Amino acid sequence: MTSNAETVTKQRPGRARPLVLFDGGCPLCRREISHYQRVEGASNIEWIDISTAGDLQQHFGVDYESAMRRFHVRTAHGEWLTGAYAFAELWSQLRGYRYLTSAVRAARILPAIDWAYRKFADWRLERRRCGGADTGIPLQPLQRPPGALS
Repeated sequence: MTSNAETVTKQRPGRARPLVLFDGGCPLCRREISHYQRVEGASNIEWIDISTAGDLQQHFGVDYESAMRRFHVRTAHGEWLTGAYAFAELWSQLRGYRYLTSAVRAARILPAIDWAYRKFADWRLERRRCGGADTGIPLQPLQRPPGALS
């Protein structure tokens, strides 16, 4: 499992762009990422939908379960960040969100936000596995789609 400061060596050669792993099978996640993808700066980011990406471990050095459990962003320097730290890195790349990143980092509240994010991420993953029970959102079960590379 990756950690906030873990550097993964399985980076695509010649790439110097941040990379975002997101769960395109989760309607909530898909809506949020869709928003970010429309913000100025998003074209400089590589967006990977883990629900259809194939072998994450082979391509990115991150296993599927870890990617499902926590939001992952690889910096342009190849360092993997997860949770709130990953969001802060993503925001730092997007116009209009850079101020949010600066404020959160300056206030030194990322650890507290990350703690809250972990609680939310565990809840989201459990609801995803249960098909959206009690959420009112029809979610897909946690499994690789047919035809996805493994």
